[in-house]
Amino acid sequence: MPSACAATSAPHCRAPRKTSSCVRSIRAELAAITPLDALEREHLADAAAWVESGAERCRTAKPATPPKHLVSYFVVASDTQVLLVDHKNAQLWLPTGGHVEPGEHPRDTVRREALEELGWALTQPIEAPLMLTIATTGGRTGHTDVSLWYVLRGDPAQPVEHDREEFHAVRWFPFGEVPLHRGDPHMARFLDKLAGSSYACQPR
Repeated sequence: MPSACAATSAPHCRAPRKTSSCVRSIRAELAAITPLDALEREHLADAAAWVESGAERCRTAKPATPPKHLVSYFVVASDTQVLLVDHKNAQLWLPTGGHVEPGEHPRDTVRREALEELGWALTQPIEAPLMLTIATTGGRTGHTDVSLWYVLRGDPAQPVEHDREEFHAVRWFPFGEVPLHRGDPHMARFLDKLAGSSYACQPR
């Protein structure tokens, strides 16, 4: 099983102060991110204003209610490769992850989705997100994902039991062979940021 990067464990968002606690948690995740470039600075400012506005942050009904909602990506990476899934609905090679549920801390979303999508029960704490992006999907149910990108250290030899209802396949790609033409529009920027970050030199 891959281990999450060492960090202080994040608290859950719990009633009866669920809303204020979750706002504080998301605010802290945003504050932990050092922007890569002007685009990420713009996205961080947009996300911060959105969180403070009081708008609903979590998807409450599929496929896109509300039309702008919070997502936790988690990119499983080794020293030379990254794990991606061939997503059936999106028809793209994407990092694993999913929508943050109401009352759920984004890091707990990572834990839940790791189990659901890869069959991995994460036991170690998860570090703050490396990146934030905002992307609008096309199509009939177009919506906007505000995505926190977390990093987990992984081993390509680790068995994976991927969600076959959601993904065609799961595959490790060398960094230089990631299918950027059929992936998240911010994947190249993320890989650049990963290469220059402390994650790149952390031991497994």
